[in-house]
Amino acid sequence: MTGSFVAAPERRSRMFDRFKRGFDLAAGLSALLLSLPIQLAVAAAVAARLGRPVLFRQARPGLDGRPFELIKFRTMHPVDPARGRLDDESRLTRFGVLLRSTSLDELPTLWNVVRGDMSLVGPRPLLMEYLGRYSAEQARRHEVRPGLTGLAQVCGRNTLSWSDRLRLDVEYVDGRSLALDLGILLLTVRSVLRREGINRDGHVTMPEFTGRETSNGAA
Repeated sequence: MTGSFVAAPERRSRMFDRFKRGFDLAAGLSALLLSLPIQLAVAAAVAARLGRPVLFRQARPGLDGRPFELIKFRTMHPVDPARGRLDDESRLTRFGVLLRSTSLDELPTLWNVVRGDMSLVGPRPLLMEYLGRYSAEQARRHEVRPGLTGLAQVCGRNTLSWSDRLRLDVEYVDGRSLALDLGILLLTVRSVLRREGINRDGHVTMPEFTGRETSNGAA
């Protein structure tokens, strides 16, 4: 009898994951089609301001840590030592900051959702080189598909320490449900409109995860 109760949350999670893929496909495809005029305008602006290619492509870990190609609009100049463009701060443009603060750079990522690489809601896909730096508990963030938005994004986004961010990712994995996903989507709209949590103090983007961070964010 006890075993049946213990297994019940796992069964509910599996059932929800099957439902969620259908929801992601329907909602993601609708959002992709509706956003096409905006995406065409943003693509033209990126080409004019940053040149080609207009899309940023990078391998990221997905479900179970398997790599996929993430697609976004470019917001940075390429690395150019001759012009002093070596780090994110020197490469990120004002136009890129605008795209990031409004999340317009994320619109092509809807294609990743439609393809099944990602979900609308889940832990954000980070860098491949971080895979070996997670603790066993932190690595559980890869038990679900990564998301366009997630629990950490509506609880502080890039202002969080890495330890808090990864803890929230695992909390989402354990507590995922339709109600939680809908709540995160609604809070995401509010965060985007208010342009909250874009960067950490002293950083134009999230600092590198080294695997040695303490709870207050110090290495």
